[in-house]
Amino acid sequence: MRRGHGIGKTVADAIRLVAGRGVEGDAHLGETVKHRSRVRRDPTQPNLRQVHLIHGELHDELAAAGFSGLRPGQMGENVTTAGIDLLGLPAGTRLRLGDEAVVEVTGLRNPCTQLDKIQPGLMKATLGRDPEGAVIRKAGVMALVVCDGEVRAGDSIVVELPAGERRALQPV
Repeated sequence: MRRGHGIGKTVADAIRLVAGRGVEGDAHLGETVKHRSRVRRDPTQPNLRQVHLIHGELHDELAAAGFSGLRPGQMGENVTTAGIDLLGLPAGTRLRLGDEAVVEVTGLRNPCTQLDKIQPGLMKATLGRDPEGAVIRKAGVMALVVCDGEVRAGDSIVVELPAGERRALQPV
């Protein structure tokens, strides 16, 4: 968690999710957008980026590419997962985090140049290309908080796919 704007979050044993608002104490907490560049464009936009989740496997991939010393929270994520294909989830997927908290995936995180302040070249390393040349964003997903709850390190995560037609994640 981090009170002011900036890229890194402090690792905590637990965080509190607040329905419709985000992570208690986080700079992005709120019903309307808090990301500074988005606030400048339109401060009344809904906050689709209340919780940032990154798959821990990205840390492994980046370490193998020479980005040493990356740790959970450093790239701005509130929750680090393991064993879940976050990037492959459809929009509207709900994730039950622990006993109470539920978030709904809204889209992909669009990596920004702040990542290069952590280590030069990190932003580019969180981007890729598919066989057709389309950009692949690997810096995690964003979500809305649907149900309040405390999330602790090591809590289980249950994936609930949306009913009906499934929409691929887009940057939010």
